[in-house]
Amino acid sequence: MPRQPSMESLEGKFLIAMPGMGDHRFEKTVIFLCAHNAEGAMGFVVNRRLEQPTMAGFLTQLSIVNADEAKGLPPQLAREPMRSGGPVEPGRGFVLHSPDFRAASTLQVTGEVCLTATLEILRAIATGKGPRKSLLVLGYSGWAGGQLESEIAANGWLTSQSDAGVIFETPDEGKYRRALGLLGVDPRLLSAESGRA
Repeated sequence: MPRQPSMESLEGKFLIAMPGMGDHRFEKTVIFLCAHNAEGAMGFVVNRRLEQPTMAGFLTQLSIVNADEAKGLPPQLAREPMRSGGPVEPGRGFVLHSPDFRAASTLQVTGEVCLTATLEILRAIATGKGPRKSLLVLGYSGWAGGQLESEIAANGWLTSQSDAGVIFETPDEGKYRRALGLLGVDPRLLSAESGRA
């Protein structure tokens, strides 16, 4: 059995999809990795907007607010789009957020980005007591042990330091270009046939 390539943990880093990676679900995606070890990896696509549900619809669906309360949410919150974090458990919600909110289950991934996956944070967001910055995603992206390392070795992904500004402040359509910019890469120069120098 071939030995899997190994590498240091990419937890807290970005994965940036290479053109021609062969999986349309990840075309032009930026993934924030929240866990990466010998058992596998888990992260969230941060630039794939969902048309439905809206934040108001999702909070109503979970009975965090009722229909009347949903109408009373601040307009910016009510219209806030949800993102598709990946193909695994697409009905489950996760919140990437700034570290000014803490719950018992909050995982601090970097100095600027935490992960919480409880109803508590959604209630806090609905009542204006949530984190200053947040991104609500449905589902996640996951890899078995050695799988991500193999995909990186096959030029499926670029890796870079993460940037909370890309996650929370950049419009979805600009996140891919901005993440590549962290590496000094112009997306127009990327080829689906990339090789290693």
